[in-house]
Amino acid sequence: MNERIAQLRAKMQAQGLDGLLVTRPENQLYLSGFRGGEYLDATLLLSQEHAMISTDSRYYEEVKQRAPEFKLFEAGYDRNKALGEFASIIHPKAMGFEATHLTVATLKEWNKAARRAGFKLVPTTGVVEELRMVKSPEELAAIRRAVELTDAAFMHFVAHVKVGMTEKEAAWLIEAYMREHGADKVAFDLIVASGPNGALPHAIPSERRMQRGEPIVVDIGCRVDNYHSDLTRTICLGQPDDQFDRVYGAVLAAQQVAEKKIKAGMKGKRADALARGVVEKSEFSAYGFQHGLGHGVGLAVHEGPRASKLSKETYMPNMTLTIEPGIYIPGWGGVRIEDLVVIREDGVEILSQASKEPIVRI
Repeated sequence: MNERIAQLRAKMQAQGLDGLLVTRPENQLYLSGFRGGEYLDATLLLSQEHAMISTDSRYYEEVKQRAPEFKLFEAGYDRNKALGEFASIIHPKAMGFEATHLTVATLKEWNKAARRAGFKLVPTTGVVEELRMVKSPEELAAIRRAVELTDAAFMHFVAHVKVGMTEKEAAWLIEAYMREHGADKVAFDLIVASGPNGALPHAIPSERRMQRGEPIVVDIGCRVDNYHSDLTRTICLGQPDDQFDRVYGAVLAAQQVAEKKIKAGMKGKRADALARGVVEKSEFSAYGFQHGLGHGVGLAVHEGPRASKLSKETYMPNMTLTIEPGIYIPGWGGVRIEDLVVIREDGVEILSQASKEPIVRI
């Protein structure tokens, strides 16, 4: 059985779990090579000696091809049937489940099955996600491929963007390039937010037409070989107003301080404070970013570790992290600059190489 499962079994033993039910698709993929659907289409059932995938007929052949180390349980649409059979094999007292992913309705049904089989369901959080935070060389290679494609897509956008283009048209220009050049899919709904819309950190591209001299926030990413990228740049078509230069300078300075000082051994709360402190000392302190400074990227586009006021994680080598400070001014717009980095012992390796020159000549 693979090293990832061996590490997970050690964590299960330390937590007093006789078994673990894994439902989050990214965690299933990480452990087995098979990714279930987003709607609880499959369950990985793990113990110290056994590994099983319970799913319906849509996935039988895929499980056989992608997860040969796991026994296939052909459950049809009876999700409880597998729990009883698994329990009859391992005789558990405590079976863990992923509390942040399971629905209340499913948990209700699982509790009924657990009572019939004579074991207790125990909520867990982050058991697999903690393993996923430190990336292997193979994982980092896939992330690099996604980053390189995202950088290229941004530069393609800069070369073809025009005054009067709608935000929706701009987002599709980027997405089409990604799909035509090797992306499995986009990492999330791409953001192109012009003018006042840029003051919304998670703006949705609209029919608004981009105008000369206004800030345009472009937040994009793609998935390549199951791994993601995440990049934000802010540009202006032609000469911006004086305020843009000052806002952009403050955000860039905040990012540069963080990228210079973050390293393994630092806590996520401290990393966030590095950048946030620069913005808070600027003339735009009232409009500084309310979101965290960043997050890990891997099989999910948002995963651990975090960089935020609430983060308790301590960074380790080969973790990924976005560094994305921003300033958002209602009625005017926003500036956010985001790089994806790999944390090293003595600093960070910046993967994102797309230009940070904000002025696009028109």
